[in-house]
Amino acid sequence: MSTNIRALSSMPKPIKGRGLTNPGIVILQLLLILFLETIEYSLAKVGIITGIAIWIALLGGFYLGRSGTTFATVVNPPIAFFISSIILIGTVGGAGLHMTKFGLDLVTTLGGGAPYLVIGSVLGWAWHLYLSRGKAEKVSDQQL
Repeated sequence: MSTNIRALSSMPKPIKGRGLTNPGIVILQLLLILFLETIEYSLAKVGIITGIAIWIALLGGFYLGRSGTTFATVVNPPIAFFISSIILIGTVGGAGLHMTKFGLDLVTTLGGGAPYLVIGSVLGWAWHLYLSRGKAEKVSDQQL
């Protein structure tokens, strides 16, 4: 398992320099989720394509982000999914300002992406805490 992590970290990144900052990760995740959710929402209701977009956004944030940006990487996908759902329901979904249709579509859309958000959040938080623990151990070893 650790050889896979080392192999992933040794791969060249498409971004030159240190990586994406917190605002860069937020924009990356929002645009990716919004784009793929728009495609899926135009074809049918939200489901697996948007769920995979959430997971790719999470992994992309870990891979392309600087060290110290894991918190923003984990926290942002549910927020980005919520904002993109509101945008899509009001525009592509055709709900407009009809509050009953808007509310029903919002609950349906959020429910369609909920399993993917839960799985992504649990794995993302586990990875964030694992990295945070590793950094804390390195700091304590250096102080001794």
